Amino acid sequence: MKRFLLFAFSLLTCYHCFAQHADESANTKQLQVFQDSLADLGKAMVNKEAGPERINANYQFIKALVTALKVPNSYNFPFDSVKAVTIVNSPDNTFRIISWHVTNDDDSYRFYGAIQMNTNGALHLIPLEDYSPLLKNPEDSVVDNRKWYGAQYYKIIKVAAEKPYYVMLGWKGYTADATKKVIEVLSFNQKGAAVFGMPVFDNKKGQKRIIFEYTRQASMLLKYIPEQHLIVFDHLSPPDNKYKNRPEMYGPDLTYDGLRLKNGRWEFVQDMDMRNVPSEQDNNYIDPKKSADSIKMTGQ
Repeated sequence: MKRFLLFAFSLLTCYHCFAQHADESANTKQLQVFQDSLADLGKAMVNKEAGPERINANYQFIKALVTALKVPNSYNFPFDSVKAVTIVNSPDNTFRIISWHVTNDDDSYRFYGAIQMNTNGALHLIPLEDYSPLLKNPEDSVVDNRKWYGAQYYKIIKVAAEKPYYVMLGWKGYTADATKKVIEVLSFNQKGAAVFGMPVFDNKKGQKRIIFEYTRQASMLLKYIPEQHLIVFDHLSPPDNKYKNRPEMYGPDLTYDGLRLKNGRWEFVQDMDMRNVPSEQDNNYIDPKKSADSIKMTGQ
């Protein structure tokens, strides 16, 4: 009798494993089909010359993306063929952020995104709504997902403070003359809602997030060095003192500053010696206007 029960149990276990594997395989095939559609819509968002066409492609993209993410186990699907978006997982793998932009006809940008929580059940998606033009003091603002200071993130850093939070590095295209990068802070309240902005930077201004603005003609280094718990960035300055009130004229001056993590907070470090900084580069987001041949995604 015991042998029979063990045999029956083994059969049930094998059947369950086979069914589970079949379901996962079917889900993956379904997600691959969605990925192909999203890749095509992403190319349209970037390549279409008329603004209304790009916007229409973006709306179709959003609908298709939400439908795709409702497929079971979508969190583990990388969507790595969809070049128009950036997908970054948190270091503890509790969530990932999907972010992208659409270029307006005046060469400004509108950002879109969502936080997908890592759940074993139904989709938990937090949409992000770009509120940038209406934020009067973005460096001093603590906002929710409906008033997001839009950006396209390429790095997430987890900080194990008394109240854990995440620091994110992002690119934020701005105007035809200037671009921006941002150091954003993300946390979750007791109800699980996303909160952006937190006074964790020990500098004179006490910002909730740090925003860099500089000329569109320049590139700016903003990267995280995990071995040193350090965020390092170019020091930006005007080409002449008469332009000190025009950040769109600023650019790197070949010196570097940083933020070093200490006891859950970030201390400002001035005039860093870059000889002690590892040379590996983050996959920083590049202004699409500067590398059109590779970013336009024609046939990739």
